[in-house]
Amino acid sequence: MRSRSASLLTVLVLLAAGCSDDTGAPSAGHTSGMRPSILLVTLDTTRADAIGPDAAGMQTPAFTALASRGMRFRQAYATVPETLPSHGSMMTGLYPAGHGIHENGRFLSSTHPVLAERLQQGGYQTAAFVSSFVLAKRFGLARGFEVYDDQLRGGAERSSKETTDQALAYLAGTTTRPRLVWVHYFDPHTPYTPLEPFLGRHAGKPYFGEIEQMDVQLGRLVQAFEAATTRSGGTAAIIIAADHGEGLGEHGEQQHGHLLYQSTMRVPLLIVGPGVTAGVNETPVSTRRIFQTVLDWAGQESSGSLRTAAQEVVLGEAMKPFLSYGWQPQIMAVEARAKAILAGKVETYDLAADPGELRNLGSGTSMPPSMRKALDEYPVPSIETARAPDNLSDDARRGLASLGYVSGGSAPAIRKDAPRPADMTSLFPIVDLASGLFVQERYGEAIPLLKEVLVRDPYNLDAALRLATAHSTLGQDVEAVAAFKRAAAISPRSPDARLYFALHYARGNDWPHAVPILERIVAEQPERLAAIEGLSNVRRRQGRLTEAVQLQKKIHALRTPSDAELLDLGQLAMAAGQTPVAIQAFEKARTSQGASFKHHLELGVLYLAARRLAEAREALDRVPATHPEYPMALFKRAQVSVLLNEPD
Repeated sequence: MRSRSASLLTVLVLLAAGCSDDTGAPSAGHTSGMRPSILLVTLDTTRADAIGPDAAGMQTPAFTALASRGMRFRQAYATVPETLPSHGSMMTGLYPAGHGIHENGRFLSSTHPVLAERLQQGGYQTAAFVSSFVLAKRFGLARGFEVYDDQLRGGAERSSKETTDQALAYLAGTTTRPRLVWVHYFDPHTPYTPLEPFLGRHAGKPYFGEIEQMDVQLGRLVQAFEAATTRSGGTAAIIIAADHGEGLGEHGEQQHGHLLYQSTMRVPLLIVGPGVTAGVNETPVSTRRIFQTVLDWAGQESSGSLRTAAQEVVLGEAMKPFLSYGWQPQIMAVEARAKAILAGKVETYDLAADPGELRNLGSGTSMPPSMRKALDEYPVPSIETARAPDNLSDDARRGLASLGYVSGGSAPAIRKDAPRPADMTSLFPIVDLASGLFVQERYGEAIPLLKEVLVRDPYNLDAALRLATAHSTLGQDVEAVAAFKRAAAISPRSPDARLYFALHYARGNDWPHAVPILERIVAEQPERLAAIEGLSNVRRRQGRLTEAVQLQKKIHALRTPSDAELLDLGQLAMAAGQTPVAIQAFEKARTSQGASFKHHLELGVLYLAARRLAEAREALDRVPATHPEYPMALFKRAQVSVLLNEPD
């Protein structure tokens, strides 16, 4: 395995070579004064061979009609086979090594300007409609969108019809400004559940039924967008692209995210609009160039635009197996008809002669020097980026897990003889199922699968720690201790192994053993939420409530608290005699919960203690007669009445 993280200079050189900067020449659209309204439609999990004129046996008239009047790129590539980082590239123009998101469930740094920000600053009206929790506004792509509709009605996804209905309602409004509208469809993502007649038309292959069903909504959307643009007296520009494909069993991958073969990396991409000549382009291009293309149409810059697609080395990555399990990092490079995948060793393919990548020409094959250089210089992320962010809520983790997205809970163990992901394909479904069950807290079901993973991949630290934590949570102390010791043996210096072992102790009668470990971890990593939470809990058991309150406040500063966490802080602060903190926590919970808030008595007592008598009266008057402590509420209310000199 290559054990290298790129220097800042290497990163800047690599990314600058592939990305235009903000000082690019003004585009033709800018100089002519006519800026089109722009529709960007991203199709989740859509293979290049599943939609459009080249899709055998498919009926996708909306996409095909657009292709007949626009430029279709037959060799378009995603930057990564996962939804959020791929969209991050489209919205920033950067590869994942540039924008920093390598997996779902991460957060785009505010230091990276996104497309909507640029267009909003340029006078565009901006709106987005997404169909999956993976692209929820919390993850950072919503910046610059005046409307960002990610309302999924309690679920983790919605159908293309529901999303289109919302977009059409928006388009029915009037505007004098050009628009940027981004619509994201999620239908082809597993589970494949198309409705009739699409299900019957593809019996046994429901994935393709989902594509056809989505195409119907694409047709509705395009028609409404062009009509709205005409009403406003403007011109329309349209981009249709997929974020990644789907394996469907090719090369041993059923879904996506683990490998870099054509089935998941080559995607449909077409552009329609001013300055675009209808036809087919065989030049390999990256979907990150959507960023520059939109800026070109918007009159901001033209360098790197797909309207004048230039030959370049197109790169891609699949880092999930590396970041989650410590397997080989994977980097892809495509130039002309040549493709190479670096994952410990190099695979090379002649895509013109072998589009299915069935004949690996090996590392000895001569490849263009520019391609070799790009592979060697592409930065491998630090393993410290492996852990899901500490401020990702449990609900967010479960939402991602329901869609099949579960990332590592710990930094992996680095090993020289790490396996290649392509050699581990039989383990993919077991690892994914075990991880999903773990996040859903179905620990008993996860344990045998995690054991199987460790039999076949003995140095998988993530599996070892999940197994230990599952035993610990189920109260299986002997098994948990043995599993934690195994994890420590896999990676003796792992801070994650130390942390989770300490949290195991913190749950049981041996909790004093956890105190020095947690204190040290919090001192070393002051924003490590799991450690702060563990230390707060042992401080409670020690009776050191003031310190526990301060730790809970720090947790809330790092992660938006749930209503239950606000109520817990209120109770804790009340017990510690920290009246202002308790009042603030309870009031935040009351604002959030509205009529369902049940802690008016506590608020009344706290306001009374703070001599905020009018507020105490209001809080105590809200205590219902059915409350089990209603007599206490009446007693406290009488005290307030006396202090306020209220008449009898």
